[in-house]
Amino acid sequence: MQFDLNEDQQALAQSLSRLLDDHYGFEQRRAIAHSPAGWSEAAWGQLAALGVTALGIPEAFGGLGGGAGDRLPVMQAFGRALLLEPYLASSVLGATAVLSAGSDAQKDRLLPALADGSLRMAWAHDEAQGRHAPLWIETRARRDGDRWHLDGAKSLVLHAGAASRFVVSARVSGQPGDEDGLVLFLVDAADAKLRPFRLIDDTPAGELVLDGTLAEPLGDASHHARAAEAIRATVAAGTAAVCADMVGTMEAAFALTTAYVNTRKQFGRLIGEYQALRHRVAEMAVALEMARSMAMAAAVAVDDPASDHAATDLPRAKLAIGRHARALCQQAIQSHGGIGMTEEYAVGHCLRRIHVLDQLFGDVDAQAARLARL
Repeated sequence: MQFDLNEDQQALAQSLSRLLDDHYGFEQRRAIAHSPAGWSEAAWGQLAALGVTALGIPEAFGGLGGGAGDRLPVMQAFGRALLLEPYLASSVLGATAVLSAGSDAQKDRLLPALADGSLRMAWAHDEAQGRHAPLWIETRARRDGDRWHLDGAKSLVLHAGAASRFVVSARVSGQPGDEDGLVLFLVDAADAKLRPFRLIDDTPAGELVLDGTLAEPLGDASHHARAAEAIRATVAAGTAAVCADMVGTMEAAFALTTAYVNTRKQFGRLIGEYQALRHRVAEMAVALEMARSMAMAAAVAVDDPASDHAATDLPRAKLAIGRHARALCQQAIQSHGGIGMTEEYAVGHCLRRIHVLDQLFGDVDAQAARLARL
């Protein structure tokens, strides 16, 4: 397994870090979070100009190619900045779904626009009763002549308000949890009903309500097995991206903590000189290094799904990183004392983000149950 970034990955990561350091500081992020949209079109344009929206999209469609390993340093940088823009929703989930299930004509139409950032999509898959089961789909699709209509609801759609199109999972037959009878559809945002809300880390999201909503099959509607595989591929890509994001968030919390304990004085001494805090910081450093390794393993599992351990490495990584991330961020807040929970200080926002990322694609309990079944 290769744990080192290549030259291209390092160059992109360095350019992205400089961009975020210069234009996406914590106060700028707070202003974006308090804006009506909850994300910045200007920041999105800068990311697209840098080329990060083209990662993972083949060069034949105007992208830069690459896979989860190439997204790894990008997602870590986004985690460090606590980014609010719809990269995960559109450039990871939306693009993976189109690549996995779309027809050649749909790929030609959608992927170049996703690559240059002019099109934003959202992944509408999670349902209220799903409890992290990847194929629990109650939303129904019915055909009326040449048209398809959807009925149901998707309870958590990341960046729903930023998307002009949704990729929606539905079934034409079978029961929730069945692999047969699944189809992915494209739905125009103008045709859908959206109930927007914010997650606890300020990420914009929404509930998508489908009531006879007009839809276009993504790929061949009769290839149910392909739709099921596309769902799994999209969830896997999202899981690996979230693992890397969590590591970046851990890095931010750790950096804030080490800076604080090395400058804060109590009783005439730096608090970082106390042995108890030194041990705490050392435990945080160990947790961070373990999480970094697991994020790399998750990326390898997605890029090489045929490997012997791919099926177990991804849930194992999400489980381990979720535990380490929560423990590290809790220790970070404890090290700061009361200031750690204030709205004006970044470390509390790191823990909020970890709570959200842990829930996406299955929390630690869901990943443990998944491993137990393998």
